[in-house]
Amino acid sequence: MLRILGSRKRLCDGLTRRDWLMASAAGISHLFPASTAGAKPAGENRGFGSAKNVILLYPFGGPSHIETFDMKPGAPPEVRGEFKPIRSRLPGGDVCEYLPETAKVMDKVTVLRSLTHVWNFHGMQWATTGLPQGSIPLEETLRHPNHCPFVGSIFTHLTQKRDGLKSPGAVPDNIILPWVLSTRRKAAMYARPHASYLGNAYDPVWGNFKGTAVKSVVRATNGPAEEFRDPFLGITPDSRFEIAPDTEMSAEMTLDKLDGRRSLLEQFDRTRRQMDTNPAVRQFDQVRGEAFGLLQSPRIRKALDLDQEDIRLRERYGMTLFGQGALQARRLTEAGCKFVTVIWDEFGQLNSGWDTHVDHRNRMKNELLPGFDLAFSGLIQDLDDRGLLDETLVLALSEMGRTPRLEGNGRGHWGRAHTNLMAGAGVARGRIVGKTDSIGGEVVDRPLTAKDVLATVYHLCGFDPHTMLNDRQNRPNPLLPYGDVIGDVLG
Repeated sequence: MLRILGSRKRLCDGLTRRDWLMASAAGISHLFPASTAGAKPAGENRGFGSAKNVILLYPFGGPSHIETFDMKPGAPPEVRGEFKPIRSRLPGGDVCEYLPETAKVMDKVTVLRSLTHVWNFHGMQWATTGLPQGSIPLEETLRHPNHCPFVGSIFTHLTQKRDGLKSPGAVPDNIILPWVLSTRRKAAMYARPHASYLGNAYDPVWGNFKGTAVKSVVRATNGPAEEFRDPFLGITPDSRFEIAPDTEMSAEMTLDKLDGRRSLLEQFDRTRRQMDTNPAVRQFDQVRGEAFGLLQSPRIRKALDLDQEDIRLRERYGMTLFGQGALQARRLTEAGCKFVTVIWDEFGQLNSGWDTHVDHRNRMKNELLPGFDLAFSGLIQDLDDRGLLDETLVLALSEMGRTPRLEGNGRGHWGRAHTNLMAGAGVARGRIVGKTDSIGGEVVDRPLTAKDVLATVYHLCGFDPHTMLNDRQNRPNPLLPYGDVIGDVLG
């Protein structure tokens, strides 16, 4: 029997042996009963292909659903916590009191309150790929052979098959901000999104952040207390994002010098012309060509210039790394990028970001909720004001929620119930799908999995979720192992 109200205190160093035995005993067939996600009836194509662009916001670590979008004011204090709900513009969609700006845009959002799985560990691979089940080795191995392609990589692959390659110098699709996942914390790295069997040509283009954090915080989440200047709490207005940072041109790199380096590379390439039919070589050429294009593209330089935005709009998004990342995502989308991901990553110590095992109340109130509030509401309202929301799919996804009961001064991992948000292209405005029990511990109506969400994303982007993809050895692989389009999401 699975525990319902959490476990003894532990941090993010894995599950206990008991956890593994309990999850294994449950069996896959028990974990995922027949989906009630509302697969589209025959001939039903509502929303199909509505999304021309996708912006994925990913608060890494597992936000507490109970203190964001699935509050339980009637539950005991050890469950509901100290935060109070406020009314939003979505009837029945109360939100936390520290999300006042988000409350104003909830009539444009569909809330999925019934995401569920049994793996109580971080799972971005699970949440954003076709991975059929969760696994700590799969989540903590950088390029595991059993990984599946990231949703942005699949989007790019299928879009290129349909529309052809972009011209050199165009803004690439599939960009992830602000930096390579989990490279700014003092702990082992989690597996970062990649293209897996599709090949490196479809890997995300990772960003980099150059700027100054303005707020300090003392944390003791994994060892002695340390003071950090955390950019997710505040940055200076002159802070910037880059893409393809490893190939950025320095100030003294002229186009003549760049062409000289290209010529040298071409001389080396003459020794391998006999390998031109090799798919790996063709992918290398494609990636290298894109890198040179990025260096010389005025369109990309313009898209990355946040000074072109009114300072009042920038402040509406929040002058934080996540807020400015959301604004940068909108600018990249306008410049031609079709899939942008912005991750609120851990910074400094383990158990930072949204992984609130300790100091939960303070961090939610003073760091996490205010930053998300401005970024999410700013993005939704800005896209709507510009007439872009109807063609841009906005996702706020996470890998899990937090334990129904407080554990000391924090909440532990909880996959049995959590919340996702969807808005924009093809998505119904102002809708709630699914329900959890009185303490937010179990889903009691419309259980959904991450695969249902991904199936819906692919449908909205104009791709059949049951598509088969060929790997580099031309072997067929299912886009998703299971999952249905969530009919109630479609507007």
